[in-house]
Amino acid sequence: MPDVPPYRRIADVLRARIGAGELLPGEPIPSARRIARDHGVALATATKVLAVLRDDGLVRAVPGVGTVVVDRPDRAPRPPRPTAAAQPARAAPELRTEQVVAAGIRLADEDGLAGVSMRRIAAELGVATMSLYPRVRGKDELLVLMLDAVFAESPPPTPAPGASWRSRLEAIAILQWGIYLRHPWMPALLSLSRPQNAPHGMRHTEAVLAAFDGFGLGQAELMHATVVVAGYVRGSAIDLEFELRAQQDTGLTADQWMRARQPNFEAVMSGGGFPMLTAVGDEHTIDLTLSTLFEFGLRRLLDGFATWLAGRG
Repeated sequence: MPDVPPYRRIADVLRARIGAGELLPGEPIPSARRIARDHGVALATATKVLAVLRDDGLVRAVPGVGTVVVDRPDRAPRPPRPTAAAQPARAAPELRTEQVVAAGIRLADEDGLAGVSMRRIAAELGVATMSLYPRVRGKDELLVLMLDAVFAESPPPTPAPGASWRSRLEAIAILQWGIYLRHPWMPALLSLSRPQNAPHGMRHTEAVLAAFDGFGLGQAELMHATVVVAGYVRGSAIDLEFELRAQQDTGLTADQWMRARQPNFEAVMSGGGFPMLTAVGDEHTIDLTLSTLFEFGLRRLLDGFATWLAGRG
C-alpha cells in the first residue's frame, strides 16, 4: 500500500476533529501557517490540507476571517470536557494578565480576531476558562489590552535634534505600518471614531501631535491632522489580513492570483468603454502591492501637508 501523502494525513486528523465535534460549526480551523508550523510541512502542503477539507464540504473560506467549519447534520455531538479530577487546571494564582494577553496576540496573529476566544486562550494556557476572568473582565477588555501590548513593543522613535516635521511623521507612519504587517488583525480592531483607551497607542498620537507643533495650528487643526495620519496608515493596512488569509486559503500570492485572472479582465475591457484601464493594463511590469501603495500614498500625503504648512511656521 503506498504511503499516504502528508497533506492527506493531516486532513484526516482535522476531519476526525470536526466529525467528533471538537471543532464546532462557525469556528476557524488552524490556518495554513499554523498547520505548517505544527506539522512541520511546507506552506504549500498546508494549503492542500485546507483545499481537501473544502472539497469535502467540511469547511469554507470566509473573507477577512479565515477557514471555518460548516454545519453538517451528521456531525457527532461534542464529547464532554475532561473533569477537573481527570485533567486538573493550573491554579489561578499562577496566571498573570500578561500571559493571557500574549496568548490572545498569538492566536490573533495565527487565525485573525475570529480565532480569539476566552475558551481558546484557556486551552492554549492549559487552564480552566473561568480562571481567566480575574485577569481580564472579558473579550472586549482583552482586545484593548492586546492593542496596548502590541503598541508597547514599538514605541514611537525619539526624534533626532533638529529633525524636520516630515521626517518625524514619516518615521512614525513607517513604524505603524510595520506593526500592522506583523499583526494584520490590528487595523480592523482600531477605531478612529471611538478610540480605545490604550496608553501605549496614545504615545503614538502624542508623537504625531508633537511633530506638528510650532506651526501655530489650532487645537482642531492639530487633532484633524493627527487623526488623518493615523487613519491613512490604518486604511492602507486594512487589507493586510484579508490578503494573508487569501494566500493561506488559495496558495496564491496576489500577483499569481491576478495573472490567473488577467484573461477575464482583458475580455471585459476588450468590449470597449475602458480606454485608460486598457492602456495601463498593457504595462505588465507595474509593481503594485499593498506596500508600494502605502509608500506612494504616504509621500503624497506628506507633500500635501507641506503645502498646507508652508508659511505657517
